[in-house]
Amino acid sequence: MEPLYTARRFHSNSRHRDSPSKMKSADHARLLVGLLVATLAALAVSGWRPYDRVTWWLEVAPVLIALPILLATRRNYPLTTLLYVLIFAHALVLILGGAYTYARVPLGAWVQQVFDLSRNPYDKLGHFMQGFVPAMVAREILMRGGFVRGRRIVGFVCICIALAISAVYELVEWWAALALGQGAEEFLGTQGDVWDTQSDIFMALQGSIVALLTLSGVHDRQLEALVPGRTVE
Repeated sequence: MEPLYTARRFHSNSRHRDSPSKMKSADHARLLVGLLVATLAALAVSGWRPYDRVTWWLEVAPVLIALPILLATRRNYPLTTLLYVLIFAHALVLILGGAYTYARVPLGAWVQQVFDLSRNPYDKLGHFMQGFVPAMVAREILMRGGFVRGRRIVGFVCICIALAISAVYELVEWWAALALGQGAEEFLGTQGDVWDTQSDIFMALQGSIVALLTLSGVHDRQLEALVPGRTVE
């Protein structure tokens, strides 16, 4: 009877040990479904009657491109929970900007009034996120693939990638201005600032640095849980 009892106790303990992992997996799946539903709902609401339809398409285009990619890779290349949440937050910033245009977002107008600013600062939040989130995306890809060695060089490359993405986006704005003429004014959202391009890239730089300084520890722990052995010393 003793071996049978031991075996039963072993299987019972195994089920007990597995249950937290299964619960975490279920919570993660529910979170992803919630983020997906919230993103689709936000897209539907913002796209119902946006201030300018062309601007809406231009602003939410990154969301429309990223969403199918994330869905297609969710099983073969799942991301950390942190990264999914960050991408969702960035998507909301883009969607809200697309609905109102960046120069007319009410939240930015409120901040402008409270701090007596010369312009609606919401687009600067957008460009801050344009550095913040891509830096973390780059970090996850670089570390999981083992493409770069050393924590400092990983951070440096992530910042460079974020800046490159920001610069390409500014080129896209330029091309849109050439193609659409006056129709691109809402998309550009310069609000009369001759240094808008430079300040946009600077905000992306700040975003990437802040992300790496504040989230690297949490990101390392989630990476280790997702892909053991993929942290960088």
